[in-house]
Amino acid sequence: MAGPEFLRKTLLLILFLIPYVSSVFSMDICSNTILPGSKGDPGEMGDTGDEGRLGKAGPPGLAGVPGENGEKGDAGRSGKMGPAGEPGAAGETGNAGSAGSKGKTGSTCDCGRYRRHIGQTEINTNKLRNAIKFLKTVILGVKETEQKFYLLVKEERKHRDAQLNCSLRGGTLALADNKNISTLLGSYISEAGLTHVLVGTGGETEHSGNATASGRRCAQVASDGASSRAECDNEKFYICEFAKV
Repeated sequence: MAGPEFLRKTLLLILFLIPYVSSVFSMDICSNTILPGSKGDPGEMGDTGDEGRLGKAGPPGLAGVPGENGEKGDAGRSGKMGPAGEPGAAGETGNAGSAGSKGKTGSTCDCGRYRRHIGQTEINTNKLRNAIKFLKTVILGVKETEQKFYLLVKEERKHRDAQLNCSLRGGTLALADNKNISTLLGSYISEAGLTHVLVGTGGETEHSGNATASGRRCAQVASDGASSRAECDNEKFYICEFAKV
C-alpha cells in the first residue's frame, strides 16, 4: 500500500510544478521582450552649427513716422543776375488835382529872346530824355579798361541800327580786336545771362546784304569771348564802347 501512495504523491507534485517550470523557461530562454532601463543623465550641449544660407528678402515694412525737420542750412552763393524783365503795364490816370490860385498879371517882355531860350531848353530836354531812355536799356554794370568804357545794351537791333545808336551817344560798336578785350566782353555777356551780342567790325557805317560796305562780315561775341560771323539783318543785343575823356 505504501508504494502506490508514494507514486500518487509524486505525480501530484510533478503536475503542480509543471506550470512553474514552464514559466521559468519561457522567461529565461524563449522571451524576446526588452524592458526599458531607467532614464539617463542629460548629455553636454553640442557645438554651434554653421550659419545657414541667407533667405529671401521679405516684403518692405510700413512707412515710418516722419522725422523732425533738420536745422536750416547756410545760405548758398548768389546766382548770376538775370536779364531785366519787360516793362510793366501803364497805371491808371490819377484824379485831377485842385485848381491853383490865380497868378499875377504879367508885364510886357521881349518874347523873341525867351522863345529862343525855351526852344534851346526843349532841345536839351529831348536830348536828356533820349539819353535816359538809352540808359534804361543798358544792363546794370559797366566794364572798363584804361582807355574805354563798355556798355551792354538790352535792345535788339540790326547791326546797322546798333552801330548808328552807339554813334548817336558818342561811341561806336565795341571792337573785340584782341584777346584781352574779347575775354572782358565775354565775361560781361556771361554775367548778363546771354549767349551772343553784336560787336563792331572796324568803324563801318553802311551795309549791303550780310556784309558791310567795306566788305567785312558783321560780327558777334559769345559768352566765352569767342568771335564769329553774324547775320547783319538779325536783331540782337549789342555792346557800345566809349573813349574815356
